[in-house]
Amino acid sequence: MTDLFHVWDSDLNVGATGDLAIISGSILGQQRVLRRLLTNPGDYIWHTGYGAGLATFVGTLTNETQIKATIRSQIFQEAAVARIPEPVIDIQISPANALSTIYVNIRYTDSSSGETQMLTFSVGS
Repeated sequence: MTDLFHVWDSDLNVGATGDLAIISGSILGQQRVLRRLLTNPGDYIWHTGYGAGLATFVGTLTNETQIKATIRSQIFQEAAVARIPEPVIDIQISPANALSTIYVNIRYTDSSSGETQMLTFSVGS
């Protein structure tokens, strides 16, 4: 399956021929997981349950367990993420529980290729 190449918080990319760039494979899976985690529920009017809304955790008294549970429940809705082996999700809240930034590291297995994928990003105020 192919899709437009689009990194979260960036413009669409242009391909070598000047057309919009397309993407497939494990990078497409990473882009879809990231988009799902950073999209707020209700932002897509045709699919109001889509999205984890990780930015809504910034500045709240949410603990790491709640954030991990939200991530886990959302990434399993993406076909690119294999259920076995279980994804590894690491969360760090910084600085010193001021909750201004959440750092996320996810290691999962791509269901199509069987390759380990790493997704690292931060969400901050």
